[in-house]
Amino acid sequence: MKAWLIVNGFLHSRKFNEIHSWLMNAAKAQDISIELYTNAQIPARMRTEGSAGTDGILRSDLPDFVLFWDKDVRLAAWLEALGLPVFNSARAIADCDDKSRTHLALWKAGIPMPETILAPMTFANIGYTNLEFLSTVEQALGYPLVIKECFGSFGAQVYLAKNREELLTQVRKIGANPMLFQRFLSESAGRDIRLQVVGDQVIASMYRYSTDGDFRANITNGGSMKRYEPSPEEISLALRSTRALGLDFAGVDILFGADGPVVCEVNSNAHFKNIYDCTGVNAADAIIAHIRSTLITRKKQTD
Repeated sequence: MKAWLIVNGFLHSRKFNEIHSWLMNAAKAQDISIELYTNAQIPARMRTEGSAGTDGILRSDLPDFVLFWDKDVRLAAWLEALGLPVFNSARAIADCDDKSRTHLALWKAGIPMPETILAPMTFANIGYTNLEFLSTVEQALGYPLVIKECFGSFGAQVYLAKNREELLTQVRKIGANPMLFQRFLSESAGRDIRLQVVGDQVIASMYRYSTDGDFRANITNGGSMKRYEPSPEEISLALRSTRALGLDFAGVDILFGADGPVVCEVNSNAHFKNIYDCTGVNAADAIIAHIRSTLITRKKQTD
């Protein structure tokens, strides 16, 4: 079996390179010949004449599957159009990358989440010429309330507004970038759980908590972690979320609500170094095994 691992050609850091190495090693350990390419090395070239394939790579040389560890969803969609199985799919990655699309999918599936209001769309060269819509946000959610940019990672684009002045200040800073507003769950202030899902199983989980008063629990922002045994309800919620988003693997962040667990976010390409350090479970092994099993099953069904 042959595979490609697609990563971003412009994002370079030790923590990302480490994950890429784990995925490569897991594939090789399971007898999969895998090659690493960046999204810059395989341009999505569309033409009506000639062979359908990547420049310099004939269709006969295309892999059995693509492990897409990037957010370049246009490239992922192009690879799918070539007939390649892509994990996760372009649509699943896009729905997770945009938090507004994540919550729309969760809401449609009836999955509990904090009450959410999407900011109206505006244009970059116009911005918000008035902020009257924030009155609806205030009345519906109260203070404090959470503001999230729709595109962001590691909790860096998530803010807490304690009053109207802070809300106005933060919205003006975000500008025309897509954003949403959520009810703040005081029961979960500074704490959440991350469940690592592969296929139809939760393979690892950890409890994350802030030690400096931050309302966010992300490890990148200085939070701490410890092993956690999820309840059947939390496991079911994580699996329902990944199914609703069409994911083969993901990291599901769950908050503690007054009436039970609620989904905070779902990450299609969850960085699993921290959960490995916490639990000793290497998600790379499970991800490769799941993809291999899925493809074998599909082949049997078509033979």
